Amino acid sequence: MPLSITDRPPEAQGVRVVHAALDAGVRLLDTADVYCLSDEDLGHNERLMAMALRTWNGPRSEVLVATKGGMTRPDGRWDRNGRPEHLRRACDRSLKALGVDRIDLYQFHAPDPQVPFTESVGMLAELQGEGKIRWVGLSNVSVDQVNAARRHVEVVTVQNRLNPWFREALQQGVVEHCERLGIGFLAYSPVGGGRLNKKLPAHPLVKAIADRHGASPHAVVLAWVLEQASNVIVIPGARTVEHALDSMTAGELRLEAEELRDLDEAEFDRA
Repeated sequence: MPLSITDRPPEAQGVRVVHAALDAGVRLLDTADVYCLSDEDLGHNERLMAMALRTWNGPRSEVLVATKGGMTRPDGRWDRNGRPEHLRRACDRSLKALGVDRIDLYQFHAPDPQVPFTESVGMLAELQGEGKIRWVGLSNVSVDQVNAARRHVEVVTVQNRLNPWFREALQQGVVEHCERLGIGFLAYSPVGGGRLNKKLPAHPLVKAIADRHGASPHAVVLAWVLEQASNVIVIPGARTVEHALDSMTAGELRLEAEELRDLDEAEFDRA
């Protein structure tokens, strides 16, 4: 997302960031049709991912691309649209933007309070039946919504926010429920997003743990998120090659039980 919204880098830099992540071993790219500036710019990030994959020298068949539908960007706002006809149009646009015949993982971006949830999910099941989607995922959902969706379609992933500032996915049981069902949990904003992640270098506990391990504060927080359950996958964003490669170090970072407990109990100020 940082490659396509406000303050996005030049396209060539965006491609270099994706290439660096792929070269370092990343095999899941998460995007969305609304990772863009406005409705006039829909699909920007999907087109960027497609360009990066076309120009990458590695094994393209190993890379899974996940995208989402169900939101719009009128005048740069983030609005929801879960109407079945919108989801069908969005899926067709995403297929074209990504340059594929079938989307690996298509996620319903967010429930729309104006549309019955099962109607939205039903359209994803229909698109899957037509061969346009390989797997179906949900985003920004509750336990009850996961259960409701599973009565209509197999749910492979759930993508909700999870970081030290916002732990509702843990507190409301979504992560645990998904783990029990064998559903992957994609943690978005794992280091807090653009504003909060800038606080990490000054957080005394995070800094102390980072110094102890010779890691960055961001990698420490990513490692903490990864430790929350066996099914958690972090999807950090990056605008630079350096940030992308730093995030990769979290996969090898093993925090001690005491460090994890201290992070669980620590205060993370949102102000």
